[in-house]
Amino acid sequence: MGVLDGKVAIVTGSARGIGRATAELLVGHGARVVVNDLDRDAAQEAADDIGGETTIFAGDLTKDGAPDALVAHAIDTWGQLDVVVNNAGYTLDAAAHRISDDWWQRMLDIHVTVPFRVLRAAAPHLREPAKRERAEGLEVFRKVVNVSSMSGTMGNAGQANYAAGKAAVVGLTKTLAKEWGQFKVNVNAVAFGWIETRLTAAKDAANVTEIDGQQVQLGIPEELREAAPLLVPLGRPGTPEEAAGAIFFLCSPWSNYVHGQTLHVTGGQLGGMTG
Repeated sequence: MGVLDGKVAIVTGSARGIGRATAELLVGHGARVVVNDLDRDAAQEAADDIGGETTIFAGDLTKDGAPDALVAHAIDTWGQLDVVVNNAGYTLDAAAHRISDDWWQRMLDIHVTVPFRVLRAAAPHLREPAKRERAEGLEVFRKVVNVSSMSGTMGNAGQANYAAGKAAVVGLTKTLAKEWGQFKVNVNAVAFGWIETRLTAAKDAANVTEIDGQQVQLGIPEELREAAPLLVPLGRPGTPEEAAGAIFFLCSPWSNYVHGQTLHVTGGQLGGMTG
């Protein structure tokens, strides 16, 4: 038996990277998972590779109605919702004085507005069952994990827009933890440091994605990548599987008394500013 047998999870941005590793880990422990991505083919390929009980929802979650449709798809498919992992995101890096209004708004849209809309849509399916369970003397925990970043908790040069969105989702996490604790919905965040994904791969012509009809360059300069052993006491970036392990912990029964927290998964990365 898996520790998540009978549970239904949504993992946004789960065709690749941390999201895919998370979906695979959740399925491996018995959950039924909605795999989401902008690219339908990528989402289908991930779901096919993962196996288990999966379904896909393809589409841009920044579009009006898409978060509601995502949650409705989970409910229509399996009739319940127990876990929400808000992972979808990307970066548009530039010095603060060079960030356009469009680039600023895009980062807020994907990193805080989308999680808010997904959770607003999910709220009845997370809260209402808990009311019935409470009346019956039962205590059943449901889980929300919002993916933040060390950029959001400590800042990062060249990422004012991304850092603002990732900081905002921490505030959303703490607020919902206060509102939803009575319904036994654990709401936590994970702030990642250097994890090997498309966002931290080499910035070259091949590392691009298409969003809303525009090509978006992903990755970071090679000189920054080479600095990883100097910045991370463990001596290397983390893997998507290691990142997924932290998310899985916050989705598991072992985190039932962990609530309103931001778990830093950084390998001890240096360079933050703390009070």
